[in-house]
Amino acid sequence: MGAYILRRLILVIPTLVGIMMINFFLTQFVPGGPVEQVLARLEGGGDAFQTIAGSGDAGVEDQGAGGSSDYIGARGLPPEFIDQLEAQFGFARIVCEPGYTGRPTTAVPECVKEPIPMVERFFIMMGNYLTFDFGQSYFRSIGVLELVLEKMPVSISLGLWSTLIAYLVSIPLGIRKAVRDGTPFDTWTSGAIIVGYAIPGFLFAILLLVVFAGGSYFQWFPLRGLTSDNWDQLSFFGKIADYLWHIALPVLASTISSFATLTLLTKNSFLDEIKKQYVMTARAKGLSEGAVLYGHVFRNAMLIVIAGFPAVFVSVFFGGSLIIETIFSLDGLGRLGFEAAVARDYPVVFGTLFVFGLMGLVVGILSDLMYVWIDPRIDFERRG
Repeated sequence: MGAYILRRLILVIPTLVGIMMINFFLTQFVPGGPVEQVLARLEGGGDAFQTIAGSGDAGVEDQGAGGSSDYIGARGLPPEFIDQLEAQFGFARIVCEPGYTGRPTTAVPECVKEPIPMVERFFIMMGNYLTFDFGQSYFRSIGVLELVLEKMPVSISLGLWSTLIAYLVSIPLGIRKAVRDGTPFDTWTSGAIIVGYAIPGFLFAILLLVVFAGGSYFQWFPLRGLTSDNWDQLSFFGKIADYLWHIALPVLASTISSFATLTLLTKNSFLDEIKKQYVMTARAKGLSEGAVLYGHVFRNAMLIVIAGFPAVFVSVFFGGSLIIETIFSLDGLGRLGFEAAVARDYPVVFGTLFVFGLMGLVVGILSDLMYVWIDPRIDFERRG
């Protein structure tokens, strides 16, 4: 098993580099880069997209990541300021003649701007990321790692509670459905969870807000945030109650669609195991139905369900966080990534992508270890 884990760990590096490379080079062809965003704001044009759209036939020579002095939003700004901005964002460097001791700026004839090629910028970025140096946000004046750590508790709370509740409900329900397969209980519960699966998460979240958060009917839950304004004045148990009060609707909205997959997976796993010979033998020995189900069937049937817990958590953590956090005004990683992508805050975009990609690859290895821990008969090394 050690050799298998070592091979998987070695493959993490080229896989992560490939993920970063694809996304990095794709973003270079997206109009409205960070330089254009800053220039549009300075010119009072709102953002780069509005300015580009309103430019007509004026022409935009370079709307990619690096920007250009011909950008329409920069007509009233000195060229040396734009050069300095591109150098600050890492799209160019200002090179001065030997012996020049002043501040590097293209305002003096001794210094010129030298664009940095995309490939070189990519390798500089990856070299920093491999040492976990993610740099600073372009627009927030804070380190990317500090920013991620600041937002992560919100997303972890949402993902962890959603996953735990999904398992706590789906596993007993799936076992019950397997035992009572074909009965009216099995039929109406299947219909209910399929309807829940078919409802989009954002639509269900809006429905919860309208009905239970003061929209048109009841005002039982808060409309936004994870804590109340008087959080600091609450007692220890008051803080716990306040937190659960705020997290209830977001967790329910992000969990509703995961019930169907886990419940039906549990049911089918149990049905497959119940039909096997060892179950018939256990029943023939006079064991009770509970002893057969939970003493013999459970461990084998739950292998694929329990071992997939890390992957399910990551899918909930990353997949549904953006919409849920936006609707419920939660300041988590989903909103952070969305706002960074819109503002072309590349250090935040690529820094979070690197962290998420690394976490996803490590979780894949942890899932394999969970399989072996639950069922020692599985040997990935021998299979390889």
